[in-house]
Amino acid sequence: MEIIKRPETMARITTPELAKEFIDQQVAEVRAQVGDKKVLLALSGGVDSSVVAALLIKAIGKQLVCVHVNHGLMRKGESEAVIEVFRNQLDANLIYVDATDRFLDKLAGVADPETKRKIIGGEFIQVFDEESAKLEGISFLAQGTIYPDIIESKGVKAHHNVGGLPEDMEMELVEPVKLLYKDEVRVVGEALGLPHAMVYRQPFPGPGLGVRCLGAITRDRLHALREADAILREEFEKNGLEGKVWQYFIAVPDFKSVGVRDGKRYDGWPAILRAVNTTDAMTATIEEIPYALLNHITQRITTEVEGINRVVYDLTPKPVGTIEWE
Repeated sequence: MEIIKRPETMARITTPELAKEFIDQQVAEVRAQVGDKKVLLALSGGVDSSVVAALLIKAIGKQLVCVHVNHGLMRKGESEAVIEVFRNQLDANLIYVDATDRFLDKLAGVADPETKRKIIGGEFIQVFDEESAKLEGISFLAQGTIYPDIIESKGVKAHHNVGGLPEDMEMELVEPVKLLYKDEVRVVGEALGLPHAMVYRQPFPGPGLGVRCLGAITRDRLHALREADAILREEFEKNGLEGKVWQYFIAVPDFKSVGVRDGKRYDGWPAILRAVNTTDAMTATIEEIPYALLNHITQRITTEVEGINRVVYDLTPKPVGTIEWE
């Protein structure tokens, strides 16, 4: 297939004024392409799909049908944020599917990371396919393809939530940000009025917390992971590290260690804290977190999160370690 190239004369979108020009241009192009027909979008809540959704809502309103699938592996509050922003604030035509039980039942007892990824990706495609089959008059499929996707994957967009959409969907693509780099997408997102936290959302693996709940996923350990991760994100935001550190998260392994709580033996999982900086994700360095903050985060997690009795800090750069554990 022919790979689309970004025009050499295309200016980098670095200001609200340039973003507005781009938005106006894309609104006109989308209206010309779509006409009065409907467009379907898998809205993960990630930066790319969220910006595309906001742009298409501006262009065609209710002709856009957004489908958000909660696979139960989202970070705390993320699906709620998608509903709040797009359904309540932007009045989007949003279909919300809570498929938590369906995904977690399929993942029960599965420890191999690649098998988990395949189950999550395959199940997402199945759920999205089932939801799209219920809809009538859908002629277009919108995707959050950005220019690095075209460069790195020969024009094929792997869906940012899980890694694929049904191959047999015979729809014309709508990809309004396909010539933009990630930093430009963020500028456009803010110009469209999306919340800063959504526009500057951290990179998040397709399988979500499924690859941070190490080994076979259990509901209680997944819950502990989600709560511990929320505390970490809250503390980094409060202490000015949110924009300074490229990616930070908690991973929880599938083993316990002995601890003490209220004078009694207490078996719990360790929470592994990871915070890295990178420019291209090919190499990564470790962020030096002030000891007082590490201590405070440890106290909060071990006190507030049921099931966790230790916090450890992963000091391994990439290479030799990867950014994610699985």
